[in-house]
Amino acid sequence: MSSLSENPADLDPADPTGEVGVRAEAYRNWGRWGEDDALGTLNFIDAAKRLEAARLVTEGLAVSLGQEFNEDGPQKGWKKRNNPVHTMTGTGLDAERNPGAHPHGIGGADDLIVMPLQCSTQWDGLGHIFDHGYAWNGRRAGDVVTTQGDQVTGIEHAASVIVSRGVLLDLGRHVRPETGELEDGYAITTEDLDACIAAQGPSSGVGRGDILLVRTGQLARVRRQGWGDYAGGPAPGLSITTAGWLHRSEIAAIATDTWGFEVRPNEFHDSFQPLHQIVIPNMGLTVGEMWDLEGIGKACAERGRYDFLLSAQPLPITGAVGSPINPIALL
Repeated sequence: MSSLSENPADLDPADPTGEVGVRAEAYRNWGRWGEDDALGTLNFIDAAKRLEAARLVTEGLAVSLGQEFNEDGPQKGWKKRNNPVHTMTGTGLDAERNPGAHPHGIGGADDLIVMPLQCSTQWDGLGHIFDHGYAWNGRRAGDVVTTQGDQVTGIEHAASVIVSRGVLLDLGRHVRPETGELEDGYAITTEDLDACIAAQGPSSGVGRGDILLVRTGQLARVRRQGWGDYAGGPAPGLSITTAGWLHRSEIAAIATDTWGFEVRPNEFHDSFQPLHQIVIPNMGLTVGEMWDLEGIGKACAERGRYDFLLSAQPLPITGAVGSPINPIALL
């Protein structure tokens, strides 16, 4: 029987519908910020939170949390998610061989890129996942996302919003100090999250308006061994039983160094990304995936502090349900 237990051992692996349903209802934020809301938990970020985050910058050290966007990325074509295709439309050779093509010898290069919006470091927007035909805030999915894009919660609404206090929970180093990497299929529990906070110290406290980063170490492993099934395959990640923790912490957003944020294989005999189904359309939580947390993980471990100013704005692509990003942590 479905319950709100935060112990994965209590899950009924044969009942994903029930386990998702009870949590979706319990942690639903529909109406919390009004009928017209387009931001969900990003509403927890306010001016005071940004000022708090700005005071964390003491060194001026900037760390990029973005993977590179190139043809050697992790994608394998699922749902037409391919790696970026970068094409030059003007080169130095053009300038050399046609010096008279433009006035006074000026020349230049141009390029274009063709790529899915969720092929590398990215945010899942609120229009990305539905629950039984409903999108964030209880709207009918077909009224929200049409062939013209997300008409209500498009990622452009968050373009100036996602600047806040970032907190890194380095579960890889905490749970597996000998390797710094969680094994594929490891389900991160609420107990793990709380224990990591306690071990890392006061700078790891997680609260309202924070952007939580969870490092599993999987990205470091696939960089050594090859992409393999990184995109869609087995991975460490959050257990569905952490949904209540994510809700009561009142974080603004969460991001991981894995393809899918939650543990894979998922915790049921027949399911696909059940935690997504709870947190995006019901809780209104913005989810980031494929972030490069190696540099910030090292910087935090060296300093013994795990919070920083984090700027991770999406591109204002009108009507998009996700966006590529290059997040920057400032310490």
